[in-house]
Amino acid sequence: MAWENQTFNSDLLLLGIFNHSPTHTFLFFLVLAIFSVAFMGNSIMVLLIYLNTQLHTPMYFLLSQLSLMDLRLICTTVPKMAFNYLSGSKYISMAGCATQIFFYVSLLGSECFLLAVMAYDHYTAICHPLRYTNLMRPQICGLMSAFSWILGSTDGIIDAVMTFSFSDCGSREIAHFFCDFPSLLILSCNDTSIFEEIIFICCIVMIVFPVAIIITSYAQVILAVIHMGSGEGHCKTFTTCSSHLMVVGMYYGAGLFMYPQPTSYHSPMQDKIMSVFYTILTPMLNPLIYSLHNKEVTRALMKILGKGKSGD
Repeated sequence: MAWENQTFNSDLLLLGIFNHSPTHTFLFFLVLAIFSVAFMGNSIMVLLIYLNTQLHTPMYFLLSQLSLMDLRLICTTVPKMAFNYLSGSKYISMAGCATQIFFYVSLLGSECFLLAVMAYDHYTAICHPLRYTNLMRPQICGLMSAFSWILGSTDGIIDAVMTFSFSDCGSREIAHFFCDFPSLLILSCNDTSIFEEIIFICCIVMIVFPVAIIITSYAQVILAVIHMGSGEGHCKTFTTCSSHLMVVGMYYGAGLFMYPQPTSYHSPMQDKIMSVFYTILTPMLNPLIYSLHNKEVTRALMKILGKGKSGD
């Protein structure tokens, strides 16, 4: 029976990651707590950058886009997982599954390209400060951000359409807590090697190409910092860049582990653990990393909190 011949009213079974043992119940509520922190942290970052005019710069605009991507990413997977666990249901519709694949892949891809744009922004600010306002003017910054969203969405469409073009072997059980296309490929009776080659090529474009831009940008930044005479300039530059490099390391590390490899090379449990890392933990850590390492963000937050208290 082919996926395309099934109606979108047919349901798939998400086996999930938790059972109802005391330990797994504790872990489930821990994930909910992490989700809450990630949701609040990224929402605050987006609103803070939008409301504070002093943060209306290319760097903070790109940071708001990163928080928006993280916010949508955690909302793509965690609410459905929580609903299924609390309700005792394991079902997800074909339409819901296709939607999860599209948004999940799109947001991961968009974030790959956006992190490269953020590295380029740091490069121009540090290596070409006099030309920065021209090189990163709002139109160019907005265009690069838009291309990040478009390229990620294109990959999401390709993966969602290709995944549901294969025939299944009768099994409806997905060994995951959300619809991830490698888990669905395991259910297929067809030879998926060509599709996996396409995925590999997409990974080259979406991971290796942005990583090359990031490495090149920061190599130039390091050389520029070495020639700086001011110790204070060294500290400020490394503080700004270290935040971005921490996020890049976490994000691309998980991506390189997961998607360039064929599905047969890693177990369902490995997929679940790594998915938890970059769909739940990383979106929580991103706003914390940037806010803790950024005095302007902290100052803007304290200013808004101070106005709230004075209004009371």
